[in-house]
Amino acid sequence: MNDELKIFSGRSHVPFAQEVASHLGVELGAVKFEDFANENIKVKFEENVRGRDVFVIQTSSPPVNKNLVELLIMIDALKYASAARITAVLPYYPYVRSDKKDQPRISVTARLVADLLETAGADRILTMNLHAMQTMAFSRIPVDQLDGIPILCDYLDSKELAGFVAVAPDIGRAKLTEAYARRLDLPVAVVDKRRDPDTSKIDVRRVIGDVDGKHVIFLDDEILTGGSIVAAIQALRTRGATRFLAACVHAVFAGGAVEAMRDVGLEALVTTDTLPLREPIREVSTCSVAPLFADAIRAIHTGSSVSHLFSERSGAHRTTLTGHER
Repeated sequence: MNDELKIFSGRSHVPFAQEVASHLGVELGAVKFEDFANENIKVKFEENVRGRDVFVIQTSSPPVNKNLVELLIMIDALKYASAARITAVLPYYPYVRSDKKDQPRISVTARLVADLLETAGADRILTMNLHAMQTMAFSRIPVDQLDGIPILCDYLDSKELAGFVAVAPDIGRAKLTEAYARRLDLPVAVVDKRRDPDTSKIDVRRVIGDVDGKHVIFLDDEILTGGSIVAAIQALRTRGATRFLAACVHAVFAGGAVEAMRDVGLEALVTTDTLPLREPIREVSTCSVAPLFADAIRAIHTGSSVSHLFSERSGAHRTTLTGHER
């Protein structure tokens, strides 16, 4: 990497940014943050960025709104410091679930985030496994979406999966689960559920596919509260399923999600490090996707193809683990 490349990190997931920089053989750029008593944020870059190709790494972890505003301020400061190009690196995209107008008079905040990033001065976006593909179309600047599924599948491939069935926790995730299952050569089942819009109570209507006497692995792009998996485990156990595992790209884990899933019998879960875990969790293993982001940054910086990073076995030689199985 030549000295035209600069990588800076916001405060949302500094260890991840450090690992990305390490794989590129560069140091994180120096930046100073100051939080004022009125909750305003001041950002000062402490090195020259004029004419440089700059990548700013900031994921959507709590406090989400503060981290988003911090990212926008960083991009704005870089623009007015005459950076040649600014790429917003968002391992987990902010407001990614607010991607459609499915009720009257509601906001579509995923589109708003894309507008804000462009207005602040970003020239392109690098992210991973958006909750819905239309989110890419909200952006008027280029978006590269990396895929963490092959890395998770490489990890799962090393495990004994005889007798397992891949289960989508709801019909909307069936296509994604099928993508996992195809790589793992597993049969697929789907939980048909309904969520009450007022109480958020989940009602499982039926299970499509055979789970009697089978072990279950839930495969999804993200886990938020774990409510869908909890309801699915309860329904699948009555239909003869015996063991329960899960895998997801983004471990949001809000509101005691891990505890809720553990209480109904989830044995283990594998995820990536697009989001920081608040503390080590015995049941959770983490595969690093920092090398994949480093490869993408290198490709964008040098103007080479990013498409080779989307091959099915793109993570085969670089899956590293943190957590209870390391």
